Parts: sequence; C-alpha cells; structure tokens
Amino acid sequence: MHKHHSALGLATAKRPVQPVTLLRPHAAHRAARFFVENFPGKSLYAVKANPSADLLQVLWDAGITHYDVASMGEVRLVARTLPDATLCFMHPVKAEEAIAEAYFVHGVKTFSLDSYDELLKIRRATKGAADLNLLVRLKVSSEHSKLSLATKFGTDPDELTHLLFETRQTADALGICFHVGSQAMTPAAFTDALERVRDAIVQSAVTVDVVDVGGGFPSAYPGMEPPALTTYFAAIHEKFEDLPISYSAELWCEPGRALCAEYSSVLVRVERRRGQDLYINDGAYGALFDAAHIGWTYPVRLIRQEESHAELAEFSFYGPTCDDMDFMKGPFMLPSDIQQGDFIEIGMLGAYGCAMRTGFNGFGVEDRVVVSDEPMLSLYGYGAEQAEPSNVVRL
Repeated sequence: MHKHHSALGLATAKRPVQPVTLLRPHAAHRAARFFVENFPGKSLYAVKANPSADLLQVLWDAGITHYDVASMGEVRLVARTLPDATLCFMHPVKAEEAIAEAYFVHGVKTFSLDSYDELLKIRRATKGAADLNLLVRLKVSSEHSKLSLATKFGTDPDELTHLLFETRQTADALGICFHVGSQAMTPAAFTDALERVRDAIVQSAVTVDVVDVGGGFPSAYPGMEPPALTTYFAAIHEKFEDLPISYSAELWCEPGRALCAEYSSVLVRVERRRGQDLYINDGAYGALFDAAHIGWTYPVRLIRQEESHAELAEFSFYGPTCDDMDFMKGPFMLPSDIQQGDFIEIGMLGAYGCAMRTGFNGFGVEDRVVVSDEPMLSLYGYGAEQAEPSNVVRL
C-alpha cells in the first residue's frame, strides 16, 4: 500500500485516472482511544460500518476488543483477522445454522433477539447451552436521528414482559439492547430510550446484567454538527446509574460510524462540467451510495496546486455509470471555477461508503493510499473547534 502526506501530494505526483481511497489509520486509532478512555462501559465496534481487515486491526491495536457482528461473513472475518477478539452476534434474526457455527466453531456466547421464536432458535442451535449472554432488543424511537432504525427490529410491547422472563430462564447473563438510529444529533435519543429500558425492567421484574445502548453516535458532516460526544456519554451514564439493575451490571455501546467515519475519504477526478453538474469518476454505486440515495452531504474540497480565488458555489455530482440514479444532488460547495481535470477530495467516507461499494458497470476504486494529514472534519480534537474547512488545497 502506497503512502503520501496528503491528497494534494498524491494528485500532484500521480494524477490518478481512477478514484483513490485515502486511508487515515491515525484518525481511526484516535477515535477508538476516545471511546476506550471516555465511554463509561464497554465499546463494541459495529463491523457493518466498515469491515476492512486493516481497520479492524487498527481498532484492536487501539484497545477495542469486542466486535458487533451481524452475519456469518462478519463472524468469520473478525475471527480470522483478530483471533483473540470477543464476538457478539447482534442481529436479532439469524439462521439456526449461523447460530450453531458461531457458538460451536467460533466461541460466540453473546446473541441478541427480539422474539420468542428467535429464543427457541438459539436454544436449539446451541443445544441448550447454559453460558449464553442474551440481549433482548427493544423497539425505540429514531426521532432524534438522521436515519431511522425504528421499524425493522424490536420486541413488540405486548410480548416484551414474557420474552424477558423466558430469556432470563435461558441466559447466564440477561441484557437489554436498542438502537436509536444512525447519526443521533442529541443525547436525548439515548436518554429517552433508557427510560423505555427502565419501564421494561419494572414491568417484567427481571434481573438485568447488561444494558447495551447500541450505536447511533454521530460524526461531523456539513450541516450536521452534533454536540461533543462526552455529553452523550455523561447523559447515558447518569441514566444507567439510575436503572433498577444488578449491582454488577455492565454498560455497553456499539459505535460504528463514530469509530470509522474519519478513517477514509476518496479522491475523484472531474471528467466533465455541465453547468453546476460535475461528472466525477465515483458515485452512487461506489463510495457515495448515501449521498445519492439518502441525500447525505459530505465535506468536499478542491485539490489543485494553483490557488482558486473564486467564490464558492453549489454543485451536484453525476457518477461514472450509465444509470440516471447515479446522481448526488448535494449541494456540494466548491470554487465556482472548478473544471474538467480537477480533483476533489470527498471526506468522511470511512463509514458505510467503503462498505457499500459495488463493481456495477465495471467502475470501481483502483487503489488505496495511506495519508498522514488530518480528516476534513473531526469530533476528536483536531479541527473540532474549527469553522468550515477550506475548500481549496494548494502547495
């Protein structure tokens, strides 16, 4: 894997024809250390956000020892990459064969569920194992988050008391978990959900050993500047301490985006300008799925050796495929004199961007390069107090 100091150095030296993923291991390491040192409990990395083996190793080296896996592919990947890691199978609906392989082959002891049918499945697949950590997933609101996760999973309220009681009979350790949605913009997302946890414990009268607040911890994007993560941690800890739970109960979380968003960006080239539309060589079927399909606005900057004095203007992007849906409305703010042949760095793509790429139409990223400069936005110290980053990078 090649190394350069920055996107500008790469663009100047190589003039790459294909998009290039820029990796910042130091940024992922810093994010992981922040959670390890500041979250008042155990942090599980949600592998779905970015399953790169290189990233998994960075997070492990930074102190992340537990991993939230959601498929046999993720179980096998993490077991192969980090043989000493603790795996937690947190998808609430699993194949019976997957449960059996996870338990008997890979030593997975922690599973989530949101129905009595799933509990029976876990009992059968593990042959009535007595050493399981079982977490019942509550259905909670996603009203404070940019992306909802409130409809697909979560125990029906009228089944919750019975399910908690039955799971308590099976589990060595009983937990309650939830997910407030992706990119939660206020700590109230978690404190409101923890009130639901309190109600569930009181109504069911079971002893709870684990409370898992899931993911949803935010990163910074244009137009989405969340409060400091320490305010989330403090609010969660206060509510957790007030729950009627076991004196030795553990607090868990499952950050995905918050650990890996700053890990990578992508360097693209402008192949054509048509008014305020820029045709670039990555798009909806590459790293920019969220920009196309849910209107996510990523930070961007022009990578050009000569300084631009032009005012910023709003642009939209078309990706390289022949599909009209390969369109990213933005707006993306760039100097108004941008032109064919210029390079653009699109930031904060370490979460989901890298994970959701396809090879549709024969297009894809050809290279990955490690860079040592800082991400365009950060919640971990560097640039956290800065205003909007410059949109022009020059020597």
